[in-house]
Amino acid sequence: MAGKSQKNKQANASDVVLKVRLDKWLWAARFCKTRAIARDLVQAGKVQYNEQRTKASRLVEVGAKIKIPSGYDQKIITVESINDKRQSAILAQALYSETSQSIIQREKNAQARELSAFHSPKPDSRPDKKQRREIIKFKHQ
Repeated sequence: MAGKSQKNKQANASDVVLKVRLDKWLWAARFCKTRAIARDLVQAGKVQYNEQRTKASRLVEVGAKIKIPSGYDQKIITVESINDKRQSAILAQALYSETSQSIIQREKNAQARELSAFHSPKPDSRPDKKQRREIIKFKHQ
């Protein structure tokens, strides 16, 4: 009799859909170091859930599209699975998949940043005393 009840409990546990808040899912998927940072990102309107601004308490669903800031770029991801526990980076990457549009756009932006970095003239060193005097004289004329 005890064996039947254990099987029923396991069957019921697999049928239950895990309900996880957006800020907790972002933390578990390793987009943010802490839940507080994840909450602040969502409350500031920097994270969009299905193309809309949302609250940190929003429950995440499989198949949802989330737009997340990542450095100078934005990642557009699709939720593949839900987990409320922070795990290793490899397991966290299994929670989502990045869209092909997002990957292409991030690569274009990276190339543009590289090109503009080569065009900005940077001096080899700081100006010496004589050069500083000349700069000051030039500015005040």
